[in-house]
Amino acid sequence: MPPETNPTTDFFARTMRTSDVDLVAQNEAAAYDHPWTKRIIVDCLRAGYQCWVLANKQQIVAHAVVSVAIGECHLLTLCVRPEYQRRGYGRKLFKLLLDRARKQEAEVCFLEVRRSNEGAINLYRSMGFVQIGERKNYYPSKSHREDALIMSRDLPLP
Repeated sequence: MPPETNPTTDFFARTMRTSDVDLVAQNEAAAYDHPWTKRIIVDCLRAGYQCWVLANKQQIVAHAVVSVAIGECHLLTLCVRPEYQRRGYGRKLFKLLLDRARKQEAEVCFLEVRRSNEGAINLYRSMGFVQIGERKNYYPSKSHREDALIMSRDLPLP
């Protein structure tokens, strides 16, 4: 368990660098049964998506990727290392990316989330996202494919 930390002062947000890919992939592997690969992360950087990390000098505790185009943004991933979850880091990073998307003229944000990921669903709902649909058998899991909830909200955030 990490020491008590404060999301507003202990870590800073910055754009993801190619040199971060190994640490980001380690965070994915720690947080998910089916993590993004290094190749997917590199492809997001090359595509010019909004790729950000929450870090200090020693570590990266969270990362997120958002694509922005034609008045919309789409959250592609939001990952917080398990030992730092439920401390406000995901919210801090996601809010930053939504604010940046709004500055790029995005008017709405969409995301998919595993039906079983109650922590993420609660975070998104607390930020004003509502379910607008679902994708059957969208995510791989250990024994079967899992449905995704499709959620959205208008921007800007209040």
